[in-house]
Amino acid sequence: MTTIEPLGAVRERVLGEVRQEIIAGRLRPGERLVERELAERYGVSRVPVREAIRALVAEGFVHFETPRRAVVRRLTPTDVEELFELREALEVYAAGLAAVKATPQDLAEVERLLDDAADATEAGDAEMITDVNSRLHDRIVAMAGNGLLTNALEPVAGRLRWMTRRNEEWPQLLVEHRELYEAIASGDPDRARTHARAHVRTNYRSTVRQLFGEEAELP
Repeated sequence: MTTIEPLGAVRERVLGEVRQEIIAGRLRPGERLVERELAERYGVSRVPVREAIRALVAEGFVHFETPRRAVVRRLTPTDVEELFELREALEVYAAGLAAVKATPQDLAEVERLLDDAADATEAGDAEMITDVNSRLHDRIVAMAGNGLLTNALEPVAGRLRWMTRRNEEWPQLLVEHRELYEAIASGDPDRARTHARAHVRTNYRSTVRQLFGEEAELP
């Protein structure tokens, strides 16, 4: 008996696939999203594709150049600055809470993620590095134990992955993540916040250089 996938599930699947293609760089800024082509690629009707594109517009990945022409959004320096300002405010707060609330099991999970990040860095696997580093930051936010904080970061998590994937200073990222882990594991919230703030700001500068060149102006 053939199982028919509900329309909502199809839409979420297509949304996830297209979002990941944008994050991974397989769909590039300025590239047009054609409903018919995407429907054929994923073996679905055009309705869930149309709905997925609208969701990607709301998430900030896509915009309409004309009412009928959707393209992958080109990031601007202002886009990056605003998103990193929000990231700093929320992740610094999360790191301080995590230092107080982290359990041994939480810290062991972060250690495993750091080991995975080291393996991915040694292999030079950009997609895996992005995935593991994102999961590491998600884990720290979860350790903070604040549902509202988690909900506040969720809408921008994908765009952060999209931006930070361009940062290829991977060994430095690994060093900073280890230092952040050690600060959280120390149980000192001030130390954890200091390292989180420094990490976000360093990551911001690196991302701007990767996106806009060495001569890009920084605030």
